[in-house]
Amino acid sequence: MKKRRDFLKAAGLGVMAAAVSGFTAAPEVKTGTNKKKKKEVKFQLGVASYSLRKFPLEEALDMTLRCGVDRICLKSYHLPLDADDNTIKECVDLCNKKGITLYGGGVIYMKSKEDVDQAFEYAKKAGMGLIVGVPNHELLDYTEQKVKDYDIKLAIHNHGPGDKLYPSAESAYNLIKDRDERMGLCVDIGHTKRINRNPEQDIKDFFDRVFDIHMKDVDKAAKDGKTVIIGRGVIDFPVFLESLIDLGYDKTLALEYEEEENDPLPGMMESFGYVKGVLATLT
Repeated sequence: MKKRRDFLKAAGLGVMAAAVSGFTAAPEVKTGTNKKKKKEVKFQLGVASYSLRKFPLEEALDMTLRCGVDRICLKSYHLPLDADDNTIKECVDLCNKKGITLYGGGVIYMKSKEDVDQAFEYAKKAGMGLIVGVPNHELLDYTEQKVKDYDIKLAIHNHGPGDKLYPSAESAYNLIKDRDERMGLCVDIGHTKRINRNPEQDIKDFFDRVFDIHMKDVDKAAKDGKTVIIGRGVIDFPVFLESLIDLGYDKTLALEYEEEENDPLPGMMESFGYVKGVLATLT
């Protein structure tokens, strides 16, 4: 794609390969008598472990580290929702041992009050500050009370065309905007693009409730759009990432790579390389 070729020319392949997990403010640079302050990236990169669903927990953690990031949101493939206390403790201890921050769990579907109860107990025992969830609409009152009781944030995940509950970030936002401020969104920008919405505009419009972002690229803005390596699809990542920087987004930008489930690491590493290269040019 032209935007990818243009970026590669500007950034160079060496920058693309930079394996750093975060970015901090660069010092001011002086040009003559003018001072120009570099932009600051406040968010951190992470992995949504659905990307690594075919691999056991420890291998998934090691693959995350090989991508140069140290934050993960665990799917039930790696920490079952019905795990006993000892299994949860072993998982948390392993994350700590490897230097990986277990910042959340999900996507967790909540179709009954029992599902909601289980999700919040699960998150509490694992020390998660965030549940990426999909509660049925009739359970939102009950879920809100759990958010208050547990002081754990809920980020509702949009799933694009065909999703009757939350096809877009807007559909979720309209249902939680007047609820407890700890109820928010996990904006999946790939699914956002698949319903032909503008990801950066959705982030801007609903920014006060954006708690997490699932990052992916897709090959077309259509229902049948497929996940591709970031930079090879139709999402304009330089514009999207610059928008996050300008907004001061300070949470996690988590890669959810859905393709090549049996061998996702090359695509994940290239995706992170592209994102880090773009960020290097912006900051």
